[in-house]
Amino acid sequence: MTLIDESPAGARTEARRRRRPGIAVLVSLVVALVAGGALLVVGPAGRDEPATNERLTAEAAWPKAVRADFDPAMPDGPLFAPLLFLDTASAIGTAPTPDAGSVRLGIRDASGFRQLRSLPLDGNPQFEAVAAAGDDIVWTESTDGQPQVRIWHASRRDGPAKLLTADTGNAIFFGNQFDLSIGDGLVRWAAANGKSTEVRSVPLGGGTVAVHSEPGNWSLSAWPWLVDENERRLRNLATNRDTEVVTSGPEAATCSPAWCRVTVMTSDGVARIDLMHPDGSARRRIAGGDAQAAVDDVAVLDRFELLAQPGPDSDLTGTTALLVYDAATSRTVDVTAAADGAFTGGGLLWWSTGGLEDDVAWHVLDLRTV
Repeated sequence: MTLIDESPAGARTEARRRRRPGIAVLVSLVVALVAGGALLVVGPAGRDEPATNERLTAEAAWPKAVRADFDPAMPDGPLFAPLLFLDTASAIGTAPTPDAGSVRLGIRDASGFRQLRSLPLDGNPQFEAVAAAGDDIVWTESTDGQPQVRIWHASRRDGPAKLLTADTGNAIFFGNQFDLSIGDGLVRWAAANGKSTEVRSVPLGGGTVAVHSEPGNWSLSAWPWLVDENERRLRNLATNRDTEVVTSGPEAATCSPAWCRVTVMTSDGVARIDLMHPDGSARRRIAGGDAQAAVDDVAVLDRFELLAQPGPDSDLTGTTALLVYDAATSRTVDVTAAADGAFTGGGLLWWSTGGLEDDVAWHVLDLRTV
């Protein structure tokens, strides 16, 4: 696991303007924890710091939560790399063919593997964003030969995959669960267009792409919200109203409509991580300076903040402890002591253990059932 320190504000702004490299669909399962909060100048002292010496394990804290282990070994040999878990027993993801000539995108569950797409590996295929709602699954594709992002659709149950559109503009993805979303019978994504951001959508059944342009640089959040590039303003497209993120002094915050994650810096380095509502209320300290955000998304399900805490041997092992701060109980829960990577989507949390060898395993926790 590689922990990535957040860049200064200027570099972060520039990075958010360009489309990130896609998720490489290679044989190896190289995974990374993404530090999500901007590095801040120290601000007001946080409140309600969790009692870290009284942490419970996830099994003890959430005994009724649905969880499972997921074996990535395919029947024909290669390893399956999950991109999005649909539930604790099924996922959409990729696996190379046994001859390593192509990569397969498909759904894997207890009944086996259902292939949706197969693309030659020498074309560097990328599947940058995946989303699911009900029986609908959508994803993006690009290759060196066809760099324009294309959006595909398939039913979770049966039937072939269908191309929804190649009219995606300069699609921008930031590695969070809102890069590609399904709602109101539409698939939505964002595209950069000079000094404006296009909110694009296409019907799930196919058709003409609708384009709504917003001046400035924005990313999609929980619909109908946008977040500006500096994380200081949220815009509700349904009401056409903005919410200013309340900070004190030269602070910044990484925000969803419900919560903001604040990483506070001093001259000596990271001081702490706070959580607060965008209006500055309910601010509390959730971690010290030895922790980082484990995923880009803020407060999954408007409740769970996912944290990575390196140990003394993390530089050697590439693993960190995976923690979950529960905003509903103000409690920090230990998920695992040694995760190679952590990801979230659709209210599920999944992480890998075992490194990059044949003993790699995936573990899934359905936070919706906590």
